[in-house]
Amino acid sequence: MRRARTVSFYSIVIILSLLLSACGIALVQTNTPTSTPLPVVAPSQVPTATEIAATPEPTSTSLPPAVWIDPRLPEGIKQTLGDLPSLIRVTNKEEALLSLTIDTEEAISSWVYALAAPFATVTDDVSEESLLAFWQNHANFPARVLVMPPAIFDSLKARYGNPMGDVHPLAEGNLLNYCQTHQNAWAIVPFEKLEPQWKVISLDGNSPIRKDFVAESYPLSVQIGWDKSYRAVTEAEYQLANASISSVPASNRQADKLTTVVLTGVTAMTRATAKEMELYGVLSPAASIGELMREADIAHVSNEVPFASNCPAPQWQQAVDLVFCSDDKYIELMREIGTDVVELTGDHFSDYGPEAMVHTLEMYDAEGWPYYGGGINIEEAKLPLKITHNGNKIAFLGCNAKAPGYATASETNPGALHCDLEEMVEQIKFLRDEGYQVIFTFQHQEIYRWNPTEEMIADSRLMADAGATIVSGSQAHQPHMLEFYGDTLIHYGLGNLFFDQLGWFDDTNKAFIDRHVFYDGKYLGVELITVQFFNWSTPTLMTPEARAAMLERLFFESRLSQ
Repeated sequence: MRRARTVSFYSIVIILSLLLSACGIALVQTNTPTSTPLPVVAPSQVPTATEIAATPEPTSTSLPPAVWIDPRLPEGIKQTLGDLPSLIRVTNKEEALLSLTIDTEEAISSWVYALAAPFATVTDDVSEESLLAFWQNHANFPARVLVMPPAIFDSLKARYGNPMGDVHPLAEGNLLNYCQTHQNAWAIVPFEKLEPQWKVISLDGNSPIRKDFVAESYPLSVQIGWDKSYRAVTEAEYQLANASISSVPASNRQADKLTTVVLTGVTAMTRATAKEMELYGVLSPAASIGELMREADIAHVSNEVPFASNCPAPQWQQAVDLVFCSDDKYIELMREIGTDVVELTGDHFSDYGPEAMVHTLEMYDAEGWPYYGGGINIEEAKLPLKITHNGNKIAFLGCNAKAPGYATASETNPGALHCDLEEMVEQIKFLRDEGYQVIFTFQHQEIYRWNPTEEMIADSRLMADAGATIVSGSQAHQPHMLEFYGDTLIHYGLGNLFFDQLGWFDDTNKAFIDRHVFYDGKYLGVELITVQFFNWSTPTLMTPEARAAMLERLFFESRLSQ
């Protein structure tokens, strides 16, 4: 019946069209002077019934294709897709022309995952071979249980078969809590879902939180695209489907959204450190750590000592008054390690008076190195240092929290900034409102033990409560504990970067260099780099055995469960 009505309607339309066309010709003839001959119309130009018929009903090629969205897709993909208003979405795969799913031949997106353990984990790296052996044979592995989102679980199952080890899928939002509450449990986590309380475990030295990450040889990724193998899909339908998911990123790890910031402890190129620089070369202290410092997008150095044109030759020991300076040529060491940001909160910045401080600031300006926590006057010293890199907005702020006298910045005098904690709180809040991730660094009390004083804890937590992402102690001459306080990582002291305290106390020969990772406006966490001193000037990357002992001590002192 429906077809009959349609044919009848078209018949009427054709007849009416012909009549109207004929009327049009008659009118032309009536209005044309008889002396002018009518134009000759070629047969091919005469309108036909086919040409003037009504537009046909839409064909299947102009309709949005029916698609099925694989529920195993990463949450980041599903959230990006939203409701897909330009497509017809079906709940049964059998009803769909196209399926957006995992591990397809024509991938439109690659989702990178990280092997992660609770933060207080000593293991840094495992081989892909050992991970595969655990999956397939339940072979010995640092983790007893391995959990992951369904997308990566099914992808790995398709590659390696059903797991024989204790491996099972788990919703993305439950991974961290599960691993923190189950002994020896690790997870495979979407890269963009990493957070500070995870420790990323590299695979054969390849880690997605590092700048030298090689995606092509990394096994923990899922290819996402259209499966059109079981339906006849036109090119128009395929292009329409592709256009509808144009908001899906090519990857959840894009190098141009990643920023690494390296924070360091005390630098004082003076006394025995300077003496060895004279003996072995100005650049000799960078022999072990130079490359990792230069690799950072933002390399921070807290240089406590001013450069002075009248600085005397360094001595192994120095007078009790501890008045320090550095020869101008020592700035070459700061160049060698790729310094990007200089902290000026140190106790000794004013040791050689205003002239040396101004001279030092001029040297930093000539290098193009911005500084904070001190300056030509108190107005400059109070200014936060704002940096935007790869879309990540990062602000440095710091001050000297010791008794007045060390920090000399005033309306008329250069120097370090003395802490006004209430003012610091307001600055942090303002920076957070502007969208910055705030790194706050203290020049605080100097103690030779792992545990900070109550005052250090209270002041650091105050900055955390204000909204600082990271609070770091630049004053410590040995490592201090760290803690996760709310959403803030507080590391109370890192130890020396370049300073001559080998053997002074049990742990003054050890230090941390903290490499912080930001991605797409979010703080992902920290890599703890461990160094040890065997002379008065050169921090050396630890052996695996020494590093394991250092991390175990840190986790014990920090009361972090493993």
